[in-house]
Amino acid sequence: QLQLVESGGGLVQPGASLRLACAASGWTVDYYAIGWFRLAPGKDREAVSCIEGRSRTTVYADSVKGRFTISRDNAKNTVYLEMNSLKPEDTGVYKCAAAGWCDLVDASGFAHWGQGTPVTVSS
Repeated sequence: QLQLVESGGGLVQPGASLRLACAASGWTVDYYAIGWFRLAPGKDREAVSCIEGRSRTTVYADSVKGRFTISRDNAKNTVYLEMNSLKPEDTGVYKCAAAGWCDLVDASGFAHWGQGTPVTVSS
């Protein structure tokens, strides 16, 4: 079965950059749309970005447009999220998930989830 493992999180200062990775195993990631979500205490889960499997079309939440970039390397079975100009509001546990297509409004189609990698942005 498909398994997803996130990595690349850490503690950084505002304005810094991080690159998160979502590595898939048990199935090739080519067939799946991969989305990134973040969870923070006291906040609802927020959909951050998503990339389609075939078309590689990308979508972003308004809060991260112009700062984050999602990409995929199917040869490595990995999806990346490059985060630039990080803000304290970006703090949270970032999880990747797989679905048949990207839908950041209704995440019920994301059936496979990773455990998450924590990102803390603080001075």
